[in-house]
This record gives sequence, structure tokens and C-alpha cells, in this order.
Amino acid sequence: MDSNLIYLNHAAVAPWPKRTVEAVMDFAQENGLHGASHYLRWMEIEEQIRDNLAWLINAPSSEDISLQKSTSEALSAIAHGLEWQPGQNVVFLREEFPSNRVVWQSLARYGVEPRIVEPAADQIPEEALFAACDKNTRLISVSSVQYASGLRMDLPGIGRFCRARNILFCVDAIQSLGAFAFDVGEIGADFVVADGHKWMLGPEGVALLYTNKAIRENLKLHQFGWHMLENSDFDSLQVVPLKSGRRFEAGSPNMLGIHALNSSLSLIREIGLESISTAILRNTDSLMRLISEDDQLELISSAAEDRRSGIVTFRAPAADQEMIYRELMRRHVICAPRGGGIRFSPHFYVGEDKLIEALRIVNEVVNNTH
Repeated sequence: MDSNLIYLNHAAVAPWPKRTVEAVMDFAQENGLHGASHYLRWMEIEEQIRDNLAWLINAPSSEDISLQKSTSEALSAIAHGLEWQPGQNVVFLREEFPSNRVVWQSLARYGVEPRIVEPAADQIPEEALFAACDKNTRLISVSSVQYASGLRMDLPGIGRFCRARNILFCVDAIQSLGAFAFDVGEIGADFVVADGHKWMLGPEGVALLYTNKAIRENLKLHQFGWHMLENSDFDSLQVVPLKSGRRFEAGSPNMLGIHALNSSLSLIREIGLESISTAILRNTDSLMRLISEDDQLELISSAAEDRRSGIVTFRAPAADQEMIYRELMRRHVICAPRGGGIRFSPHFYVGEDKLIEALRIVNEVVNNTH
């Protein structure tokens, strides 16, 4: 990566590791010289990525994994695969990224009520979700980490609530997979979704969909093609979908993206999630300390230790946040305007010296506006 950049935007789109760049270049070179001569080996990489994604969420089996194009596509397969009854409702937070709101709002055409929860300032968000549920609640959907504030949700607690009431539980894990350990069994999620282009350090266009084996076949299929069939005989007229997660993969896989994301996941697996999460939280602690020591800055993210993630959002009350963002980007501090402030999201490899320099630049920018 360009050494002039201070890259603090992994909650948006992450830069690729060196090995991922090389994997894409090698794949392109192989295609140019040999076409699909080695397609059987490509299929082995496809199986590897399923294994790596199953490892990432501690799924019972790689057969629980479906490869999708995006988080939105994965959520749509769930939302429009379930059988809904008029009068049922689905509960989610107002703060959710649009992908995890729009898909549930689209169910209104079936008479399903999307219940959008906006907790009061002094209210625990999980309790606000629970309070919005009733006997007609079919599903709760929540992000593992909220994209704007970085608030880390109590997923096991939500899972226990759902299991006790026979409510389905869907987790958008895009802001935590690759950054923190995730155990789908402990959490009790029925569905887990996440694109690979953030903390997993992969490309856009390849996403994870986990479905609980016990309910997988209850989801109606809306896409059909050769890749999701049990019978591999192309001349057969039988249409029998696979029982595995591949039943949601209609056609040809994104082999280029699969090679790229698999390479990135190999790095994450090699380093280990414990080491990665420790380094990320160390960065979060450093940022929060530096912000708290600066009279011109105000922390938006929760400082509670059990709520911390890789995202730190802050603002300068005396300055225009959009102007600060534009100036930071001009000066090669790569970040995002989110949640009414500036969002920093450094990965494990970002050193404290970069964080100190980024906040020095923030301070300089704010001072220049006075």
C-alpha cells in the first residue's frame, strides 16, 4: 500500500494484502495463457474458501456456507425466501446500514410490518429491540457492529431472547468478520451475512451467507441454474436443488473474486483472530484516549469496553464535519463521514504512529477553520 496514505477506512472498503494482489495477477495471467485448462484446481479453491468462511464463523460445516455477490443479495435470499403471513413483523434498529433496512421494508407488500427501533439516549439498544417484539415477531435482524457508531452488539444475548420465543435471528456481520472471533453456535444465529471487502480484506463481489441446516430448505428459491443442482449430469431434466448452501448459488461462481478473498482469508487465518482482534482493540483504545485528551474533539462511539469495535467515530463541535472530512482525504488520511462525525476504522496492521499523525492532522485542520 502507498506509504503516504494513513488508511483508516476498513469499515468501508479495505486495501488488499500483497498476497491477494498476487493471487489476482496470477489468476489473470493463467486465464490469458491457458484459459480454463486448470478449472479443476479452481474448484478446489472454491472449496477452500467455503472451509475458510466456515472457520471464520465457527460453522458446523462448510456445507452451511453459500457464496453470494453481496450482503444485500444474501439478505434478499433470506427475506424473500421465508414464508410470511400478513400481520407478522420483523424488528431492526434505525441505525442499521441501508442493506439491513431496505430488504425488510420491502416485505410490506406481503403485509409484513417492518418495526424500526430507535432507542432512547438512556436505553440499552438490545432492550429496545426486545421491547418492540410481540407474538407476531418472526425475525430480528441486527448488525454485529453498527457501521456508523461502531457499537458492538450483544449477539449471544439477542440469540437467547430469540430462541426462547421462537424468533428467527439474522446477523449482518460485515463489520466484525475478519476483525473478531465469531461463533454462530454460541450466538444462536439462524442466518449470517457479510461481504468480504471490509475487515476480511477481500474484494467487493463475494459474500458469505450462512443458513442454519434445520431451516435451510424452508427458504423458497428464487434463482435457478446449473450450479445449485444435485445432479451434475448436464443432460438430465431433473431439477433437484442441493441440500447444502450451494442451493442458493444459481450459476457460475465469481472465480476471480473467490481466488482473491480466499487469499485474504488465508492471511487472517495464518495470523489468527485473537492476535488480530487484540491489535484492533489496541488501536481503538489509543484513538479513544487521544480523542478524550483533545479539548476540540468529542467521542461519538461508546467508550464502554464491551461495546468497542474497530470503529471509532468522533466530531469537532466547533467545525464543519464535512469540511474536516474533505481536508483529511486531501491530506491522505482515508476515512469516512458517518454518524454525524468522522469515522476512523484501522485494521490490525495500522501502527499507533499513524493514529497519532492522523489526529495531529485533524487538530491542524480544526485550528485552521477558526
